[in-house]
Amino acid sequence: MTATLRLTEALIAQPSVTPQDADCQQLIASRLQTLGFVCETIASGPDSFRVTNLWAKRPAAQPGAPLLVFAGHTDVVPTGPLDQWNSDPFVPTHRDGKLFGRGASDMKTSLAAMVVACEEFVASHPAPDLNIAFLLTSDEEGPAHDGTVVVCRELQARGEKLDYCIVGEPTSVERTGDMIKNGRRGTMSGKLTVRGVQGHIAYPHLARNPIHMLAPALAELATTHWDNGNEHFPPTSWQVSNIHGGTGASNVIPATVVVDFNFRFSTESTAEGLQQRVNDILASHGLANDVDLKWTVGGLPFLTRPGTLVDAVRSAIHDETGLEAELSTTGGTSDGRFIAQICPQVIELGPPNATIHKLNECVNLTDIEPLKNIYRRVLEKLSAPHHP
Repeated sequence: MTATLRLTEALIAQPSVTPQDADCQQLIASRLQTLGFVCETIASGPDSFRVTNLWAKRPAAQPGAPLLVFAGHTDVVPTGPLDQWNSDPFVPTHRDGKLFGRGASDMKTSLAAMVVACEEFVASHPAPDLNIAFLLTSDEEGPAHDGTVVVCRELQARGEKLDYCIVGEPTSVERTGDMIKNGRRGTMSGKLTVRGVQGHIAYPHLARNPIHMLAPALAELATTHWDNGNEHFPPTSWQVSNIHGGTGASNVIPATVVVDFNFRFSTESTAEGLQQRVNDILASHGLANDVDLKWTVGGLPFLTRPGTLVDAVRSAIHDETGLEAELSTTGGTSDGRFIAQICPQVIELGPPNATIHKLNECVNLTDIEPLKNIYRRVLEKLSAPHHP
């Protein structure tokens, strides 16, 4: 059993269902401290939802060296029905060449690989021309209000300069390293309330049906072309997730209808621009004075174009696996959206994601060591003299 596999299993054995860390960060910090990392716990949130964050940094031998951050989360999603798992989700189990357990793919294998990669790198490069740090949270699978975003604000306030960041999200498809995320779409949700006048359904002239009032605008919103995307992002999409209206009675015109919707948007659009276009469409259908619209921007889009970090990661993947990694911005959001606000180059790289958030989550045993080796190779490449 390799050091990476042992640490992965130790992390899986901790039932760190969000926002619980279950001492995962303490286990990681104890390994990092022996390498010269200065570890700091930044707790946040109310007592009922206390979040644990770890910021650990190992300074370079010389001032002015760049800083590479390994980022990730120790929390996992709930297990779902335990009787539908083939083994206890918090007892790491081997079957058919796979390691089973909650967090095996998302993302305790990545965390273990990052730690062991640093151990191997420091053993052979005790005084590298590279600052190394870890930014870990137990609030990625939850609301994400007290996790990475809090640490990023603190680092920004301190004037900490981040140059590169690798987030350990499970990005691969078939084999570790076949795909990396060099950006993510933005996400913005809206809650639209349209106000009408309640009344008896047999006397519509004495009421105003908000569902009927909304219908033409809703049809236009559903068919609007928001942008064309670009070479890195698909076109922006708008989707309704919920519609709530009516009292439950078949003979009552409701007073209101509430629609929940979401944008996933590219760098071709801005949150402000999309909001204005929605407002304009509502106004064009006579709804300007009959609506209440609340916006929530969950994250802005970010993109790391090919350059120092992308080149180093793709080269490390090729050297280790022979694969030519595909760059992608598909999928949901990640904490990369927060880190990208203070770090100019952010990518995500982890094991295959076919079983994340599922029953019987697992990772192929053959994917674990290559991931650790890729992370170590990236450290070697970014600390090489030809890198700025």
